[in-house]
Amino acid sequence: MPITDILERNCKLYGDEVCLVEVNPEIKDNRRVTWKEYELIESNSPSYFRREITWNVFNEKANRFANLLIQRGIKKGDKVAILLMNCLEWLPIYFGILKTGALAVPLNFRYSADEIKYCVELAEADILVFGPEFIGRVEEIADEIMTNRLLFFVGEHTPIYAEDYLAQTMNCSSQSPMIRLNDEDDAAIYFSSGTTGFPKAILHNHTSLMHACKVEQNHHSTRKEDVFLCIPPLYHTGAKMHWFGSFLEGGKAVLLKGTSPEVILRTASEEHCSIVWLLVPWAQDILDALDRGDVKLENYELDQWRLMHIGAQPVPPSLIKRWMAYFPNHQYDTNYGLSECIGPGCVHLGLENVHKVGAIGKAGYGWKTKIVDERRNEVAKGEVGELAVFGPGVMTCYYRDPKATADVMDEEGWLYTGDMAQEDEDGFIFLVDRKKDVIISGGENLYPVQIEDFIREYNAVKDVAVIGLPDKRLGEKAAAIIELKEGFECTIEDIEKFCLKLPRYKRPKEIIFADIPRNPTGKIEKPKLRKMYCGESLVAAQNRG
Repeated sequence: MPITDILERNCKLYGDEVCLVEVNPEIKDNRRVTWKEYELIESNSPSYFRREITWNVFNEKANRFANLLIQRGIKKGDKVAILLMNCLEWLPIYFGILKTGALAVPLNFRYSADEIKYCVELAEADILVFGPEFIGRVEEIADEIMTNRLLFFVGEHTPIYAEDYLAQTMNCSSQSPMIRLNDEDDAAIYFSSGTTGFPKAILHNHTSLMHACKVEQNHHSTRKEDVFLCIPPLYHTGAKMHWFGSFLEGGKAVLLKGTSPEVILRTASEEHCSIVWLLVPWAQDILDALDRGDVKLENYELDQWRLMHIGAQPVPPSLIKRWMAYFPNHQYDTNYGLSECIGPGCVHLGLENVHKVGAIGKAGYGWKTKIVDERRNEVAKGEVGELAVFGPGVMTCYYRDPKATADVMDEEGWLYTGDMAQEDEDGFIFLVDRKKDVIISGGENLYPVQIEDFIREYNAVKDVAVIGLPDKRLGEKAAAIIELKEGFECTIEDIEKFCLKLPRYKRPKEIIFADIPRNPTGKIEKPKLRKMYCGESLVAAQNRG
């Protein structure tokens, strides 16, 4: 059954019930803040506001957009890109695209203009839907991407190179377009950067999306009466796929634009949230604020909060120990997944296994796992190898990249994750290292090559290597080891000033001046550097907390 059928069902059964709430409790002046300074979740409202929609309105908005797309020539198999911050419009737009039989193509709101252009062209998107936060970036590339492509703007004061989404959908039919969809039909393209630069396009079908609904509902026993608090960005598979559990049950979700401890606790209290998904930095911030007395639990109504689950990076056991001290009645779970194996958890710890914190868990609902050697033969229990997963949520392919697909998938459909793992005597899987050269900082993927290429442009730099170092709050922080040219001088402050041209999340948090070791073939010896500056496997260190 395609996921759009669930929306139609919810509309019939629960039409007048609230399904989505948008809350922006933070007042922040961003008039002088460029996109490079955006935080993980950016509050962009000039004042506090709260909006909500019912299932009827959700479905009506999705249908109006679907019918607009069809009017403009969109047909089954076409692609429509979404470049929006979290808002009430995001999910109806996503489902409106799916209702046409077209593919939804969510884009990371951190993308530069060049990355937006690259992704739109790689996905062969016919339409780009974007919000006010992206006017500057889209304007840079508008002339290049507008050929045979429509631009829809969601917000006030539509730029001249785009059409007004609200005005155009207003007079479109609110009835379902009744496009026949099959489980095997392509549904969405998500992007996940490789270690060599620009993102790769990941193709998923409707089976993947529907399986994500079932996985989340099964893992967390989601009920209709649960209220899900969603904080991470909706372009990310994790945020949306965890919401899918509530969606499957017809429950309510709250989209929160703000990440401070007081904001999270107050919203969970006022909106009666029972399921909250946090990233490690946000959980750390809440605990630190409680330790300092900046927030007090007695000021909030949190008895209904039953589940805290966490993911996107290794979770230190010490964090969960501290969490359970403040919230002894909470259920806890962690999830492991990749955009390539849409989850929301192809591996999960399980609510009953808090004693195994440090492990990512066992194969999730409907999933299989194995740990293999370099020849993709299974290793003995306890030995380290590459984690592979198999299930209905594995991607169809890397879109328009058969070689990259063949590198990570075999003929049977097993996906080889690039993460090194081992299985303990009880069958729980622990991550120990990464085969891929990627840094996960605060739940965001940082790709060292991109940062290295940028720093090499500095005239005093001979060579540079970017690695991840442990960080209590972020899990990892990017550290740049820099080798200077002979006769040149440079300070940490000089590099930091130069890196202001990078988006904030990509800027190295530590600068180290040292020689860069390379092997006989010229490749930087990252493992040697990690051992020098970290002392051991970073992932293993994080898991021990």
